[in-house]
Amino acid sequence: MATRLSALLTRQERHGRRFPPDADTLPWTRNDALLTVGAAVVDLVGYTAFSQVTGVPMTGAGILLLTGSALPLLMRRRFPLTVMTVSLVLVALLNLTTSISHHFGAVLAVALYSAARTGRQWGTAALTIGAIGVTLLTPDFAAPQSFLNVTSACLAGCLVAATGFAVNRWQQKTEAHRRLLADRAVAEERRRIARELHDIVAHRITIMQLMAGGARANLDENPGVTRDALVTLEESGRLALREMRQLLDVLRTDEDTATDRHGTPEAPQPGLADLDRLIKESRQAGQPTELTVEGDPGRLPPVVGLTLYRVVQEALTNARKHAGRSVPVAVRLTCLPERVHVSVTDQGAMGGAGSPSAPDIRRRAGYGLVGMRERVALHGGVLEAGPLSEAGFRVVASLPLEAPTGEDEEG
Repeated sequence: MATRLSALLTRQERHGRRFPPDADTLPWTRNDALLTVGAAVVDLVGYTAFSQVTGVPMTGAGILLLTGSALPLLMRRRFPLTVMTVSLVLVALLNLTTSISHHFGAVLAVALYSAARTGRQWGTAALTIGAIGVTLLTPDFAAPQSFLNVTSACLAGCLVAATGFAVNRWQQKTEAHRRLLADRAVAEERRRIARELHDIVAHRITIMQLMAGGARANLDENPGVTRDALVTLEESGRLALREMRQLLDVLRTDEDTATDRHGTPEAPQPGLADLDRLIKESRQAGQPTELTVEGDPGRLPPVVGLTLYRVVQEALTNARKHAGRSVPVAVRLTCLPERVHVSVTDQGAMGGAGSPSAPDIRRRAGYGLVGMRERVALHGGVLEAGPLSEAGFRVVASLPLEAPTGEDEEG
């Protein structure tokens, strides 16, 4: 009986609220009331069956004490140790005044389980010993106890207490694991937002700064160039605001932000179709940039297109920052049946693989390459970056188009 009650309590605590409840909740719940009534009914049925077997008549005092000993279980979640102590007193009074069979009653099993759930070892151990002793009490206080009665009482008490301890430890591990997963998810989301912000600020704001400088330099001598620079500046600012608004929408948790305040759907994230615009912006910023495409990029998944777009964007920004605005840059996109490759190569200052220049060292140690590696690795790809043997710097990213399945691996 104690084993079945322990299993019932385990399922109840697993699917119920956290144990013990907060101080501002109700004194007991409906489940507590049902469990109290169930424990009282189980003990009453056992008392009735014992009376019929032995021929000892049931007494009103015995029924009242048996029922009253179950009432403290209503508060077992709030005061588990106190409830166990009160239950010990009431059950001891019942066993000393009423002829009843030796058994570990349902009331004691529930109260002891609740006390063990607190995780207080010494207090629970003392209450377990008390429960075993109370079970062996009889109206004839000096009567010797049989070995079977002592053994069964000890096994029942230890089993209930051990079950409570085990469930408490399991719940602590589960909550710790859940918190760890939540912390990892938050950290991953922060890294993703940091990567997006870095790409937006590093590229868009740099383009805006260069365009503003070019417009100022040609304001008096060449109004046409100034006008083109201002148009590019306006477009870059609009794109930066749009991308930052999309990124900030991720942080909103109270509403679905699929549309803006006017009900207009947000523009999609950039992809490989926007590489031409990216190359055009790089040229307008004063950096000779060429794009070569091999294969069909239209069949690539949008998430892969966004990743490659961000890689090219960051590589162009790094080339402009570390190699110089006038250094030629070559961008090559190769679409294969199973993989897609993109490389960004600039003809920067002399460095060499064995002795890289100071700009190349700073480029490899910056946050841009770290963010690119994280993006590519997230989709199972590989990113390599480093100085060329003679001069310049190259960034190469390779992403698989489809993750291998178990059937393909077996075949």
